[in-house]
Amino acid sequence: MFTGIVEELGEVTAIEDLGDSSRFRLRGPVVTEGAKHGDSIAVNGVCLTVVEFGDGEFTADVMAETLNRSSLGALEAGSRVNLERPMAVGDRLGGHIVQGHVDGTGTVVARKPSENWEIVTISLPTDLTRYVVEKGSITVDGVSLTVVDAGPDHFTISLIPTTLALTTLGIKQPGDPVNLEVDVIAKYVERLLGADARESAK
Repeated sequence: MFTGIVEELGEVTAIEDLGDSSRFRLRGPVVTEGAKHGDSIAVNGVCLTVVEFGDGEFTADVMAETLNRSSLGALEAGSRVNLERPMAVGDRLGGHIVQGHVDGTGTVVARKPSENWEIVTISLPTDLTRYVVEKGSITVDGVSLTVVDAGPDHFTISLIPTTLALTTLGIKQPGDPVNLEVDVIAKYVERLLGADARESAK
């Protein structure tokens, strides 16, 4: 489990095509400190497993399913990425509960800079609309954020200077894809209410 508080702005240093998958090599001195084979690291919000590590870098295998369903397939050597290690038992939950399981991808539609923050509009797949509410939580490229406005096919977020400086959201431009993970609590509530509704109809 992750919290959506990015620890490090890392970099893809190489991508090896393995046919039905790819092996990513990523630089992240902070997240690789104390890393072990089999550990999890979130890369732009996608939970990946450490295969090899050393000298501030690690490798992770990414299956075709993940490449097709997330924005990782658009990455190349030199791309910057958000990195976060899993939450340890007893740690503060600084963001919200993030699983590292991408629900879909959106696209940066527009950026509106202000004096001390920036409003970013992101497209939203229609099948995720019901999970996104004003002032609710959403994960964008692994960053825990609060929804400012929620529309039928888009939502907006407000980015403070720290987020702009320390995550990829500071450099994403209109047309760039982003990974989206909705609040898992919303999905559980929907499932439970659906079960109750079916029981009441009997």
